[in-house]
Amino acid sequence: MKDEELNTTLSKVLQGDIDAYWYIVDKHKLLVSSYIATILFNKSDVDDLTQEVFITAFNKLKDFDQSRTFTSWLVGIARFKMTNYMRSKKRQSNLVDKFREKVIELISPELESKMANDKDENIKILLQCISKLPQNMKLVVKSNLNGNKAQDLAHEMNSTCSAIYNLQYKANGLLRTCVQRELNNE
Repeated sequence: MKDEELNTTLSKVLQGDIDAYWYIVDKHKLLVSSYIATILFNKSDVDDLTQEVFITAFNKLKDFDQSRTFTSWLVGIARFKMTNYMRSKKRQSNLVDKFREKVIELISPELESKMANDKDENIKILLQCISKLPQNMKLVVKSNLNGNKAQDLAHEMNSTCSAIYNLQYKANGLLRTCVQRELNNE
């Protein structure tokens, strides 16, 4: 897209012609998604961030300094979006690790004492409780027991890591309640 053509299209968008913005998206989408794909390898993440870049660019178009190149401005937005994305993923990963450590710290003594009493019976109860879970939670529990990462399971289930973490949390709560109920009934 030549500078003159781009400036004309940008002027149309700024005057309210939203359809003209699709022309800009069409001409720059490959550049932005390719840039993002150099850092991220998950296609759905690349597509999501590419979309976010163009939404942000549209919302901030009135602030665009036309003395700069439009592609550099878009790439700058993409870099900002990727930085925030990577920070949130790192924070989320750290939070999950801290959560796991805290759960282990809290329930380990109780589990160890109960497991020492009757290991085989407890395992039987745990397996019964797992069998009562909904199918998607069973997959999460099985994945955890096999040592798989949430990201791999999210990809396999065509879901997000956040959804997998939520399923893990809910499954753990249901299992804890079920096991406690069964142990108290004995």
